[in-house]
Amino acid sequence: MQLSWQSVLDAFAMMSGWEVAAVVLGITYVILAAKESQWAWPFAFFSTLIYTILFWNGALVSSSILNFYYMAMAVYGFILWKKDEKGETLAISRWPLQKHILFIALGLVGAMALGWISQTYAGAKFAYHDAFVMVFSGIATWMMAKKVLENWIYWIFIDSAAIVLYYRSGYLATIILFVLYVILAFYGYASWQKAYDETLSK
Repeated sequence: MQLSWQSVLDAFAMMSGWEVAAVVLGITYVILAAKESQWAWPFAFFSTLIYTILFWNGALVSSSILNFYYMAMAVYGFILWKKDEKGETLAISRWPLQKHILFIALGLVGAMALGWISQTYAGAKFAYHDAFVMVFSGIATWMMAKKVLENWIYWIFIDSAAIVLYYRSGYLATIILFVLYVILAFYGYASWQKAYDETLSK
């Protein structure tokens, strides 16, 4: 597949109204999440609902299942980020290196297993690549709901891998969304790091 500005513009022209809506909702979700807004999660819910259907129709089995998981996490995150009786919200935290190593190792094992299953039994396209994005996105989404600072670093690598996956599978317009996600992940990390440092200085 040749990637050019014209091919991307053609892909945008062929986008359904639902895909456009999913893109707009997804961008809004990340921006609000970077600002630690509880209302990020409803946008995440409806964006991922649309993508669940789109990816299932496109035979990206793991990505479809992932977006179904996102919907559940959107509900969980909305509840978790709710202000308590004192008007305070969940604080940003950090993980020690050992915990990151453990989760990365488990994620790689899970991605290999899921890739084999989806390729062998579901005939999924790009099964291992798709499974890698799915498993680590699941981990990073849970980390975001828990307000673990490093979730944004995970997203930089995951979204970069997703860009390659969606290029390979023909979702050219979605590539632009994930390029924006990478940029917003840097913004989110800087924003959360600043908030975390301010909490420590109090």
